[in-house]
Amino acid sequence: QVQLVESGGGLVQTGGSLILSCAASGRTFSSYVMGWFRQAPGKEREFVAAISWSGARTYYADSVKGRFTASRDNAKNTVLLQMNSLKPEDTAVYYCAASTSFKREYRVYDYWGQGTQVTVSL
Repeated sequence: QVQLVESGGGLVQTGGSLILSCAASGRTFSSYVMGWFRQAPGKEREFVAAISWSGARTYYADSVKGRFTASRDNAKNTVLLQMNSLKPEDTAVYYCAASTSFKREYRVYDYWGQGTQVTVSL
């Protein structure tokens, strides 16, 4: 079992930056691929980024590539999402999730946080 708690969301202007954090409970954090997803009102949940067990590999959605960076600290059971050059279309609830597979499909993620709201104003 893994429990996930996101933090760091908020309101930011276009072009600004935010860092989302996801704290995980449990002693098996390094056994999981960690993913970030987002869901805007009226839209389906979409993949944002994934980071492999050791953090050596990352995978990003085309819409955020070059602007967002995922990282993890297995000693602290924490995964971060650095978001730069934010755009209004990045507005959504952001979720972190844990999976045993390094994939972008949300169905392979077994554990989810409660989400944190990110709002990017014009």
